[in-house]
Amino acid sequence: MKKMKKYIGQFHPIVWILLIGTVLTRGSAFMTLPFLSIYLSRHMDLSPIIIGLTVGMSPLMGTVGGFIGGHLSDRFGRKPIMLTALFTLAFVYYGFTIANGQGWFILLNAINGLCTSFFEPTSQALMADLTDKEKRMKVYSLRYTAINIGASVGPLLGAYLANSSAKLSFAITGSTYLLYGIVLYMLMKKLVISKEETNKKVVSFIAAFSIIKLDKALRYLIIGSILINIGYVQMDSNLPQVLEGTLENGVAVFSVLLTINAVMVVFLQLPISHLAGRFSLLQAMAAGSVFTAAGLIGFSFINGWVIAILAMILLTIGEILIFPSNSMMMDELAPEHMRGTYFGAGQFRKIGNFLGPIMGGYLLSHFQGQIMFWVIAILSLGSIIFFIAGNKTYLSTRVNRTEKTV
Repeated sequence: MKKMKKYIGQFHPIVWILLIGTVLTRGSAFMTLPFLSIYLSRHMDLSPIIIGLTVGMSPLMGTVGGFIGGHLSDRFGRKPIMLTALFTLAFVYYGFTIANGQGWFILLNAINGLCTSFFEPTSQALMADLTDKEKRMKVYSLRYTAINIGASVGPLLGAYLANSSAKLSFAITGSTYLLYGIVLYMLMKKLVISKEETNKKVVSFIAAFSIIKLDKALRYLIIGSILINIGYVQMDSNLPQVLEGTLENGVAVFSVLLTINAVMVVFLQLPISHLAGRFSLLQAMAAGSVFTAAGLIGFSFINGWVIAILAMILLTIGEILIFPSNSMMMDELAPEHMRGTYFGAGQFRKIGNFLGPIMGGYLLSHFQGQIMFWVIAILSLGSIIFFIAGNKTYLSTRVNRTEKTV
């Protein structure tokens, strides 16, 4: 009992609420959004192109929205941005239950992507604000674990509700966001967030946007992350097509691989992150790039269950090493008064989620799956070059600052 109290006591209560909220809201979102295209095809007379546009609006808006939301949280505080985003998301999902035209679905999903991208970097920045620096890597690992707990449970409930009451899943998700917003509002009102209330120097939006141009280390990190995401997104976009065309039971294999991925992240995130803590962030991210590339190459040799599972294990280890380390690296780069802006800028890595399916799909349609995976694997390995360049730039900048201070 004492150990449990000690473990819970190492983080601010709001950090725990954010982690619990991440499990619930991500689980609810994964219960609905993956099945949105199915809902639209069954209940709306829409072409596949319009359905694709509707579903694609969320990540498209999220690509730029994260930067805007992160900067606004630096200017106006974490609290108003996060609460506005949560209550608007509740409105969006309630809106899905009554929407009856394609325009409404496109608009609502665009708002969904925008508000989610506002909330994510702001909540990460708040976690960093409320956590001692030496414990932040653990917080980022816990957050990533929370995301994957939601991702592993949500689709199972969504698959059931998609065949029984799809509108009920939208209502449940809306209610989850509403409850999350109310609890967070009450807790933030009750507890003093000293770092949040500290008078910080604030930069203009134009100056904030220029950091991507001026901060080379940040720019290298974003480019490297884009390359990693191009590789990782193949798991959801082109791998199912390859499995279906290669194996007789390809769909069954793919569903098992997704389960393995989610379960591994939930149970191995903290142990692997603890082990990676013995090395530098650069070493952890470089190792993650190698494992990701190895997993992609493994997919190119799939001829049955064994190789498919081994390849997914390698890819998942890469995922576990890279994504929390990426958050920690962003935290290292960010000045105190621009933490939200930097985490928001990190959302530009989602460009890889947009480009990956297109590049992989092009290679798959013009060549065979093996060539596609090898080319994408080489691109993923290329991220190491940018991670190294970003690390060198960061270290040299830090040395210069120290010399000026002295």
